[in-house]
Amino acid sequence: MYARSAAATAAAVMGVCAFLLPTSAAHASTATAQTATDTDRPLVVAHRGASAYAPENTFAAIDLAADMGFRWVENDVQRTKDGELVIVHDDNLKRTTNVEEVFPDRAPWKIKDFTAAEIAQLDAGSWFDPKFAGARVPTLTQYMNRVRHNHQKLILEIKKPELYPGIETDTLRVLKKTGWLDPHHIKSKLVIQSFSADSVKEVHKQRPDIKTGFLGTPAVADLPKYAEFADQINSTHTTISADYVAAIHALKGPRHKPLEIFTWTVNDAPSAVRAAGFGVDGIITNTPDVVRKAVSGEDD
Repeated sequence: MYARSAAATAAAVMGVCAFLLPTSAAHASTATAQTATDTDRPLVVAHRGASAYAPENTFAAIDLAADMGFRWVENDVQRTKDGELVIVHDDNLKRTTNVEEVFPDRAPWKIKDFTAAEIAQLDAGSWFDPKFAGARVPTLTQYMNRVRHNHQKLILEIKKPELYPGIETDTLRVLKKTGWLDPHHIKSKLVIQSFSADSVKEVHKQRPDIKTGFLGTPAVADLPKYAEFADQINSTHTTISADYVAAIHALKGPRHKPLEIFTWTVNDAPSAVRAAGFGVDGIITNTPDVVRKAVSGEDD
């Protein structure tokens, strides 16, 4: 239903694999799609892009989210052997690429053991559906440029920072180079989150103007400590309640604005309605169309 052609995700080799921008025809649906705004509550965030319908963390997934009218997407950032930041969720390449075929003798196929040029050779789409053959693993630089091209906004997750000392500094360097650390982007287009409190603290230390999120469900008594360095507490939806959301909203974050909560990963209508009823600020989902319909009360 929402599939894009493989050509929309084909890589054009330039250094570590640059990508073709979509044609205007490929984005024709954007103009007619229902587009969420930042005044909507809860915000609906496309998790790794529209990842129920296209291979996660690829251009195909975020392009599709844009075509469906979703302004906010989420991704995962890790680091290669030669220091390039790439967009992959797992700390290895086995699940979402053909790495076993291309490099059969390199088990367990950890990202940190491959160069960016090697990863650029991999097919990151066929595992999901043959129609996405040719999709590549984007670098963070390529991804940020694509998100900007799509007029989208980003929740960026620093994944497993314990494996990549200094990845916070590397991430901020790429964001600055791609123009994402100017006042406009920082004010309304970017959140950096992590399951690691130390990683979130480091981002906040280096750039206290950037909105940050801690992934987890701290005890209510501990929330004030997290509010010193995190603007959001982003909890899995099975661990929260209306009282927990109210406890978060009762606090102010490090930038002296009310603490927020974005919950994840909500992929069905009843769970979306439940989370929205708790008063969450955002819902992160693989099926953004399903969640949008549920929380907006649209009829079939």
